[in-house]
Amino acid sequence: MAVWRKLWCRNLLAVSLLFYMLLHIIDVHARPANMSASKDKSPPSKDENEILPPDHLNGLKMELDGHLNKDFHQEVFLGKEIEEFEEDSEPRRNRKKLIEIFTKVDFNRDRSISAKEMQRWIMEKTEEHFQEAKKENKNSFRAVDPDGDGHVTWDEYRVKFLASKGFNEKEIAEKIKNNEDLKLDEETQEVLESLKDRWFQADNLPADQLLNEEEFLSFLHPEHSRGMLKYMVKEIVRDLDQDSDKRLTLSEFISLPVGTVENQQAAEIEDEWVRERKKEFEEVIDSNRDGIVTMDELEEYMDPMNEHNALNEAKQMIAVADENQNHSLELDEILKYSEYFTGSKLMDYARNVHEEF
Repeated sequence: MAVWRKLWCRNLLAVSLLFYMLLHIIDVHARPANMSASKDKSPPSKDENEILPPDHLNGLKMELDGHLNKDFHQEVFLGKEIEEFEEDSEPRRNRKKLIEIFTKVDFNRDRSISAKEMQRWIMEKTEEHFQEAKKENKNSFRAVDPDGDGHVTWDEYRVKFLASKGFNEKEIAEKIKNNEDLKLDEETQEVLESLKDRWFQADNLPADQLLNEEEFLSFLHPEHSRGMLKYMVKEIVRDLDQDSDKRLTLSEFISLPVGTVENQQAAEIEDEWVRERKKEFEEVIDSNRDGIVTMDELEEYMDPMNEHNALNEAKQMIAVADENQNHSLELDEILKYSEYFTGSKLMDYARNVHEEF
């Protein structure tokens, strides 16, 4: 993130590239760039994905770069079944699947979903994401623990990380062993320094500069550790906090550091992005409504296993589709607002509802 900002400020070419990227993503529900680590390069390899902390964490309201998670509602409603709802999948199949989910959420079988039932469901789906992360972490840990001793040193991780970036693994390992200069480009060096900070934050006391499998999980998925959750919040605040007071004002939270793109459609996207962030800041994150978001408030907001947050989220989700204003959701309401819950539209959503239900 810091590298991207430096490159943008230093080189006019990067501004042109940002403009191109923004125009390119407009057609696929874009959002303004905001201190993202995106680069103009091919997608990372599978190995790189396995050992790099992801920018996006399922079931968290905010991305690690400070963006709001656009898919949050779908992730906590669908859990690991989110991949089954694709935009081009058959509407009847999606409708049937959504009806099945409705019956599971409707715990007391009264054909409506209350806020408490939705809260319970959100917590279950969040736990699913947790378990999926643990499963993936086992494979990732094996990939960076070549001697299989159950502990990974920073140097072992460095070798695997740089190999995933295209460096020769044997040469890098030999240079690290002999304490030689790796001759890395500035961007890779800064990424490594950021990862090193995160690595040592994940090293539980008593610190031994080694990560076991559980600590490595915290390194990749900070949502699994209270200490790492605090670290993640600190990093987000650092990047958004313009006056360095370790708190966020509304103007800091909604600011667009890369400036305004002179394109009407892009400007409209920026306006929508600002409106969404303003609403989230004022109605959700700023819990005491004093116009300031502290690290504690942001930490509570980011905590995926916070039951109070889950209840508030349940009420918000119900409010979106509650057309009859009875503070619960009926099947026809969820089907009508299927795009909000699943990301896919259902044509003729009410057709055969009663027969299928």
